[in-house]
Amino acid sequence: MTTTEPSGSVVLDKDGVRLTIDGALATVTLANAAKRNAQSPALWRALTEAGQSLPGSVRVVVLRGEGKSFSAGLDRQAFTPEGFEGEPSFLDMARGDEAELDALIAEYQEAFTWWRRSDVLTVAAVQGHAIGAGFQLALACDLRVAADDVQFAMRETSLGLVPDLTGTHPLVSLVGYARALEICVTGRFVHADEAERIGLANLVVPAAELDAAVQDLAGALLAAPRDAVVETKALLQGAVERSYEDQRVAERAAQGRRLRDLAGLGD
Repeated sequence: MTTTEPSGSVVLDKDGVRLTIDGALATVTLANAAKRNAQSPALWRALTEAGQSLPGSVRVVVLRGEGKSFSAGLDRQAFTPEGFEGEPSFLDMARGDEAELDALIAEYQEAFTWWRRSDVLTVAAVQGHAIGAGFQLALACDLRVAADDVQFAMRETSLGLVPDLTGTHPLVSLVGYARALEICVTGRFVHADEAERIGLANLVVPAAELDAAVQDLAGALLAAPRDAVVETKALLQGAVERSYEDQRVAERAAQGRRLRDLAGLGD
């Protein structure tokens, strides 16, 4: 499968990441199809920079991968003694100070955290392999549209590691603890039909229709007034941690802000 290059102005193009802006729609493309969009620390820094480069006019961000796979996960070069040029190898990281290791992983996680900002809606267009870090990157987004050839898998545990790129929280939220545990520990593939049935994918379409389906969804997301969307996203994000009564209070407060804004009485 070859996805269609989005229109718009190229804002960033480095280390396997390309950011284009077309009005209120931004597209982040993993652009190393020859390596199935395998990930590296340089790519993670570029993803973080992409998030920092979004103008305030952007309301929806689409994440896509060029070629047949969304992302095959961490580049296996990370597991070699030499690692990536100019980067600490996994062995070097393990031998280092614990606080330094924690800070380095936190830096890597930044590439995965900004997708849930309340001021934008994010959609992952996922085809082919979405493995390990690729799976976690898809999980970082608010919504996922999957091609019917998709194969999700969390392979970290089988390598003696744990998923550490922020994927565990959304995975449990979407499919529940027991199924999340089984998916992570077995490292098995979750195919399109199961992904849609258990809530990993909001929508599954034929691979040839993935781009069109994502564009249709982006258009629908852009149709509602921005401030109402921002308030609704924040309200839903907080619902998991709040009690029923606290959520009622949050709903009233949010609606009060919206009504005052609509009446021209906002701050």
